[in-house]
Amino acid sequence: MSASQPPVAAGRRGNPWLSLIAVAFGLFMVGLDGSVVSIANPEIGRDLGASTAELQWVTNSYLLALAAALILGGKLGDRFGRRRYYLIGVAGFTVASVAIGLAGSIEGVIAFRALQGFFGALLMPNTLGTLRAVFPPKKFGMAVGIWAMVSSVSTALGPIVGGLLVQNVSWESVFYINAPIGVIALAFSAYVLPESKNSTGRHKFDVAGVLLLAAGLLVLIFGVVKGETWGWGSGSTIGTIVAGLLIIVVFGWFETRQEHPLLPMRLFRSPALTIGAVITAINFFTLLGSIFYIMLYLQNVRGYTPVMAGVLTLPLSLASVVASPIGAALTDRFGPRLTMPVGMVLQGAASLGLLFLDTDSSYHVMWPSFVGLGLGVGMVMAASSEAIVGNAPVKDGGVAGGLQATMLQVGGALGTSVLISLISSRVGATLVGSLTDAGVPAPLAQGLSEAKDAVSMGVAPVTADMTASVRAAVVEGAGTAFINGVHVAALVAAVLCFAGALVAVVGIRRGTPAHQ
Repeated sequence: MSASQPPVAAGRRGNPWLSLIAVAFGLFMVGLDGSVVSIANPEIGRDLGASTAELQWVTNSYLLALAAALILGGKLGDRFGRRRYYLIGVAGFTVASVAIGLAGSIEGVIAFRALQGFFGALLMPNTLGTLRAVFPPKKFGMAVGIWAMVSSVSTALGPIVGGLLVQNVSWESVFYINAPIGVIALAFSAYVLPESKNSTGRHKFDVAGVLLLAAGLLVLIFGVVKGETWGWGSGSTIGTIVAGLLIIVVFGWFETRQEHPLLPMRLFRSPALTIGAVITAINFFTLLGSIFYIMLYLQNVRGYTPVMAGVLTLPLSLASVVASPIGAALTDRFGPRLTMPVGMVLQGAASLGLLFLDTDSSYHVMWPSFVGLGLGVGMVMAASSEAIVGNAPVKDGGVAGGLQATMLQVGGALGTSVLISLISSRVGATLVGSLTDAGVPAPLAQGLSEAKDAVSMGVAPVTADMTASVRAAVVEGAGTAFINGVHVAALVAAVLCFAGALVAVVGIRRGTPAHQ
């Protein structure tokens, strides 16, 4: 450990395995929330009358706030106490979860989801930062494997728990369930977690760095989210995305001139850490974007209940659970140069498998892709955690954890936005043709083109005054247009994953030692 790392107290607060259990509670809560919301989204949209764009903001307001503040959360933990900021994050996340259920409007849900994301940003990086501080280097890989497995288990349970709650209670209950988990997490963590920090004295906090990074990430992701509405080739979209990237570049330059920066640029001297951050973003771009449209397909196109949709996607989550410890063991033995490309290839192949989806595909067409996505995610999670946090000095453990979590959330936000935008764009281009090919009269098909937002969510724009034959034709044509969009999104995700695998193979050297 670094010289500035204080000795950990003896007894229950000196046991790294108790610390792992403690941070697992908070990690479990955040992971469960992520997969539960994907199940609840269709019901939230119906109950609150939300548009496609508003439903995207239920996901993206959370991801934006989380991404903007994650490195800040890690830095605060490193400097003022990881235990302190982990507990603040758990408490705030729990309260915000309950507030979402009580909001009563889509605007309220979006606002409290953003607050929930902010507290998640205090919580998440300090889970890995704490583990980096309390575990000896030789056991850190094993701890990361268990950390990744907990994340996967919570994702596995999310669709089942969420489906049961949405179907039998209400969509609000998927947020209320965080209350008992949060209380347990607070009580147990307060009892066993040691405080760890790496104070460098009473120096000025990098407030300007915080503001620059938050502004850059917010502007960048806002441009991507609005690309669907403004048009990807419009000056507004391109200008906003370029502005976000420029602010991030200015942030990087500014950080090199600070004695105590928010994000030390020296971390990026490690090729494994840098590539691990990029692969983490691609990993969750593919995962969260794919889960979003898969859930729309299963519930809105195929008509499965939320519970059944959760059951059908269980192979994805279970495969991730299995792959996490395997990925950690393989990374310990062979390094991330093996496990990161393998995980990326698995996800790429799974995405290609989704090109075979049709409006009436049997389950045997779906499950191999679900398994491939899960195996890839679990493998990459373990490898990237070791590559990023394991290659950072202990004193920067929280910041490195924040970097990984930031790339994870930025990737997820971009995946949800970009892939759904691609689906929407393809739906807009093919809807009228798909409807007429299915037998819908041309004038009616032209009129239904205004319903492309609904079709982009997998919903057929049928009305009560349509005859049975016309209604069936509309359902068929709308489903075909949606599937056309899904195929484009899956192909883009596959290309990104294969590119990520190539970057990992070429860029990570064999036997790169971790910094201590």
